[in-house]
Amino acid sequence: MAATTAPKDVSAYLSQKQRLPDQELADEWAKLEELHNKKLWHQLTLSLQSFVLHPSLQKDAALIELYNNFLSTFESKINPLSLVEIVAHIVKQYTDKPSAITFLQKIEPKVKSNQEAVALVKVLIGQIYLNELNVQDETKKIIEEVEVMLDAMDGVSSVHGRFYLLASRLYRLQGKHAEYYRTALRYLGCIELNTLSRSDQEQHAFFLGLAALLGEGVYNIGELLAHPVLESLKGTPNSWLIDLLNAFNAGDITALERLKPQWSQIADLAAQELKLRQKISLLCLMEMTFKRQANNRQLTFDEISQETHLPIGEVELLVMKALAQNLVRGAIDQVAGTVNMTWVQPRVLDRSQISGMIQRLDVWCKDVKSMETLLENRANEILTL
Repeated sequence: MAATTAPKDVSAYLSQKQRLPDQELADEWAKLEELHNKKLWHQLTLSLQSFVLHPSLQKDAALIELYNNFLSTFESKINPLSLVEIVAHIVKQYTDKPSAITFLQKIEPKVKSNQEAVALVKVLIGQIYLNELNVQDETKKIIEEVEVMLDAMDGVSSVHGRFYLLASRLYRLQGKHAEYYRTALRYLGCIELNTLSRSDQEQHAFFLGLAALLGEGVYNIGELLAHPVLESLKGTPNSWLIDLLNAFNAGDITALERLKPQWSQIADLAAQELKLRQKISLLCLMEMTFKRQANNRQLTFDEISQETHLPIGEVELLVMKALAQNLVRGAIDQVAGTVNMTWVQPRVLDRSQISGMIQRLDVWCKDVKSMETLLENRANEILTL
């Protein structure tokens, strides 16, 4: 069903609606007519934003009829973003999805004065392409276009959450784990978690967990571990995923082996076992470097082999991979069979890692205090040199 030119006699349309047997609904229509006649566009917009959610308008093409016979006559008078928010409900009633896209494309030039509104129109079109028509190429073009628009905006708008949800769905369908991980986390950062159902929270947590494990270049797993969405997995058959994420974050290869009966049941994880082992070995090396004092970061090949469960002959290659990906910085001494580490990539830390950092800071403070005391005691000797 396509949008048509609205009739000139809005009063006749509103009067007809006020003759409905449902008195409460008739009163709502009367209120809309009063606001329209008084040209109170802001108040009318607020009323319409709640009115389009009325149960009586959620069937057939009631909302499309509302647009054609009423909203289209004054759409240029109201806030562009608010208009698109209302249109987002109307477009759902188009059974012919290409017609829905055409409808939105006609709305876009009407809201061109507001970049957020234009971005939201494009996101709504992208949702139809992806969720209804499974046209991924067009969705990708829209995502790339809207991303540029949102990057130019200050702060986070109401459009960001829907954009990140659309992008994350596309990346999940395409198997782009790293991109999905980053956009899905951003989506959750744009919404209140309690607005999602329990099942939706579990689904997001599960997919995010898999993406964190399989994503190329995703080593900051602590960011997900600190997110409350993982709480939704506790007490479910997938609660083992939290333990597995903790194992990766700590570079605990023993825990990886212990949890294998659970994670090997997931086809994607079982198929990428070698990749998982390579990632946890790199995380293990990072954790070894992190735990060392800044003045004692020389790791021997034997120590790395023991912690990572890798043969001595593969240790140097592991270190080279870590250096190449800028996970750590340092130098390999092949003759001595050691690695002198100078830096490890910052990550979001869990409680045990923070506790370890506090202990090292305490040691550092004591060392500084000892040096201060030494200088005080021997100040006279130093000054007379």
